[in-house]
Amino acid sequence: MWELYVYSFVAGVLGANGVPHFIKGVTGHKHQTPFGKGSSAVVNVVWGWVNFVVAGGFLYEADVHRHLIRAFGMVAIGAL
Repeated sequence: MWELYVYSFVAGVLGANGVPHFIKGVTGHKHQTPFGKGSSAVVNVVWGWVNFVVAGGFLYEADVHRHLIRAFGMVAIGAL
């Protein structure tokens, strides 16, 4: 059960972190990534996409369909 809480929380953090990087990259703006300050738009799109994919992997491993309300709550807290 602890995996549900931890994995859902991490998925929320990564999913929320991917949004600004992906949006900045798609709109063609530079944004800071772990690879450097003012990373290019392409790097930001890829970094945002990687965040989304890893968040999806965590949600898959968390087995959220068994405890959907708890998982949603932890994702929301992680995104906050």
